[in-house]
Amino acid sequence: MTRNPSRSRLVGMLPTAALAACAVALLAGPLATPAAAADLSGAWATDGSACDKLFEKTGKGIVFRTDSEVFGGGVIIDGTKIRGKAIACSIKARRVAGPVTHLLASCASDIMTSNVQFSVELPDPDTMVRVFPGMEGMELTYKRCRM
Repeated sequence: MTRNPSRSRLVGMLPTAALAACAVALLAGPLATPAAAADLSGAWATDGSACDKLFEKTGKGIVFRTDSEVFGGGVIIDGTKIRGKAIACSIKARRVAGPVTHLLASCASDIMTSNVQFSVELPDPDTMVRVFPGMEGMELTYKRCRM
């Protein structure tokens, strides 16, 4: 019986391909889970009862109302974008470490641009707590606005 050299090479490559696929799945799993990406999406307010005074839904999505700063603070997270009333950020990196999600974002306002690290925890699906690593006890709580 003659051996097919192409088939032998292919069979020899299968364990390597399977190992590579497992390595990619293990390394990418915590960073690329759809749930982790979707958990932060939406409008968030420092005062959950003021959502309708801070945000409105338009044909372009959720936006800040004209006088929203009078009623409190908030952010809108949409995929890789974070928007505040006077700042816009683009998420460059995301890392999950236990209950904390660390985001590195490039942010721009009318005055300057900078890189900002956001560290957040989600104690429940409708609460986001921004923590400040190295500053124990300092945190800012946001409530999800269902629009």
